[in-house]
Amino acid sequence: MPYVNIRVAGTLTREQKRQIAEELTDTLERIAKKPKSYTYICFDELPDENWAVAGKLLGSED
Repeated sequence: MPYVNIRVAGTLTREQKRQIAEELTDTLERIAKKPKSYTYICFDELPDENWAVAGKLLGSED
């Protein structure tokens, strides 16, 4: 059973989540031969200030 956890800085629209889930599920079915009904996808949307790149918080003025 595939379990896919997607973490993103900020938020996604419901439509974006739908499209991502559909494409990932199709890919797992096509390549890994996993039935769509076995695929679980979880979206974790985190505030920008919870992410840092190169020592700088995203969305900050630092």
